[in-house]
Amino acid sequence: NSNTTLVNEFILVAFSELQHLQVFLSAFILLSYIICVTGNIIIIILIKVDPLLHTPMYLYISVFAVLEIIFVTVTLPKLLDNLIFRKKKISILGCFTQMYVFNGLGISECYLLAVMAFDRDLAINNPLRYSSIMKKELCFKLAVYPWIAGFIISFLTTLCTAHLNFCGPNEVNHFFCDVGPLQSLACSDLYVRKVAVLLTISKIRSVDGKKKAFSTCSSHLTVASLFFGTTIIVYATPIDSQFDKFLALIYTVLTPLLNPFIYTLRNKAVKSALKRSIETFTGFLA
Repeated sequence: NSNTTLVNEFILVAFSELQHLQVFLSAFILLSYIICVTGNIIIIILIKVDPLLHTPMYLYISVFAVLEIIFVTVTLPKLLDNLIFRKKKISILGCFTQMYVFNGLGISECYLLAVMAFDRDLAINNPLRYSSIMKKELCFKLAVYPWIAGFIISFLTTLCTAHLNFCGPNEVNHFFCDVGPLQSLACSDLYVRKVAVLLTISKIRSVDGKKKAFSTCSSHLTVASLFFGTTIIVYATPIDSQFDKFLALIYTVLTPLLNPFIYTLRNKAVKSALKRSIETFTGFLA
């Protein structure tokens, strides 16, 4: 229709209905972001400087830590800007870029967890062949391929969503741009819903892998259940942004916040490396 006016920006509603909790939410999210980024940076540095952690599993953990840092950086700074400075507007390009990177990282994370499950399964069930199979070249490929697969799938999803017409209203009832909240605003055929389901399936398929990889630690299973449980509800059920955005806080804030503690407090090798690093640092200062 030639008289149709398409929107050129979106307004992220976020948690406007919780005005009385804005200060608390802002403080919690800011603190969570700082802890998550700092914790993952510490993990990356420990794995880099400690020779005892130069194994395939810890390579994947360091890559996972990088993913987590970018994952929270894609959404939380914008949310803080929204809550603190009331800057709710986001351009069309900015919105789709955020959606592309967020979903790409989320899918990459799932595939990387499947790789980690494969690595642990091989190490436990085929210890004699482990070193001959997990050579440097294969380890590198297994660390890179999840990124490639994740961003290819996310590109297809974003491309389909970008081809929808958005002619108003332009208020996204969420704190970041995602497929579901955006498609609810579209004024054209919502064929992209099928792509969103495929995206969900690609995430769900890694649940068993993650549980298998971390079956010896109940805390890992708790985090896996939180992340995948909420993701399944958000992506595989009818759209309800009012409820979905609160669930999204779990896999965008809570789960990334817990992961650094899991890899340090519940991992003997990382705890030992952290202790050695602290002793070296204090000895240097003395």
